[in-house]
Amino acid sequence: MFPRAARGLAHLLAGLVIGPASFVWAVVTTLATGLLSFTYLGPPVFLVVTWVSRRIARVERWRAGWVLRRPIGDPYGPLTGRNPWTRGRAVIREPGTWRDLAWLLAGFPVGLVTGVAGVVAGLVWLGTVLAPLWLWAVPNPRLYPVADWLFNTVGGRFTLAAAGLAAAWPVWWLVAALSRVQASVAARLLEAGPRARLRQQVSALRATRLRVVDAQAAELRRIERDLHDGAQARIVAAGMTLALADRKLRASGSAEDPVRADVVSARRQLDEALAELRRLVRGIYPPILTDRGLVSALTALAGDAPSSVVVDAPELGDLPAAVESAAYFVVAEALANAVKHAGADECVITLRRTDGVLTLAVRDDGRGGADPSGSGLDGLRRRVEALDGTMEVTSPPGGPTTVLAEFPCAS
Repeated sequence: MFPRAARGLAHLLAGLVIGPASFVWAVVTTLATGLLSFTYLGPPVFLVVTWVSRRIARVERWRAGWVLRRPIGDPYGPLTGRNPWTRGRAVIREPGTWRDLAWLLAGFPVGLVTGVAGVVAGLVWLGTVLAPLWLWAVPNPRLYPVADWLFNTVGGRFTLAAAGLAAAWPVWWLVAALSRVQASVAARLLEAGPRARLRQQVSALRATRLRVVDAQAAELRRIERDLHDGAQARIVAAGMTLALADRKLRASGSAEDPVRADVVSARRQLDEALAELRRLVRGIYPPILTDRGLVSALTALAGDAPSSVVVDAPELGDLPAAVESAAYFVVAEALANAVKHAGADECVITLRRTDGVLTLAVRDDGRGGADPSGSGLDGLRRRVEALDGTMEVTSPPGGPTTVLAEFPCAS
């Protein structure tokens, strides 16, 4: 009990100092930002004031967690916006900002009541315990008879010491309880509420999912490199060996030799296996994405299409590997559907990157009538949604068909 009481007494004493200062800061800054809210300087000033207030609130969360013996996390969401005005308006809409202000204003009266009661109780108990020693060192001849008996006789000193020891546990309990009351009120206001905790959990799950997607994309790239540099190279080497063996058999004049027929058959099977392996590699992760980027990969894809395909894409900068892969396969599937099912003569691929969002649109002049719930398009939609993106297919009968996908790709 004594360590908890000592920790509580230190917490209450610190509250008596921090509480008034925080209250003055909250009142002055609230009035100042309220007056400036009618001007263009309101959001930037509020942003600076909130930065300081959040540091004070962080100290209060640490103090409350120190008493309650549990961590108290920040309730704030990520700041959005590239300039002080948009960031300031985002801070104004943040519930945690107003919870901090509520504690800065309420911390002073709460800390005053609990702090004064706890400190007075602790000092009275300490004075009771140390009074005999003090009055023995500094005697006072004008004491009342009862006080003189308590302080200046052996029996009185024993009685006073026993009373102090008997009051130790209740006083320590009271100090610790008052400290916990103050810390609980602070935690109730300063920690994340149910909605903020849910938002934090969603953000954590989203970040975890994106890390898993990035790890999967990296693993797919590794598999593609291993197949390209390992198995594919060995198949090519085996095909070259069989070609040399076929040449030697022809040179020996054994054109009708069954062994040469087997060699030719084996070489043909290796060529087919190599072609299938290359299709598999391109289906896992197209090597051109790693070598040349998304725009060049789509340009090459458009060049291989049997119909006319126009790629309208400026420089997009660096994109996450998972986003590049998903965008590539969306375009590949849309082009395949346009040629195979819609009978399109022309397709237009448009790429734009604005405010951390990559927008991809594939439009063809085919007959339309595509089923958005089909297995191919539905699989692409799930792949896009795994990256927190969206995909819409518009395909009225008679055309045109438009596949629109958006990917978040903020750096």
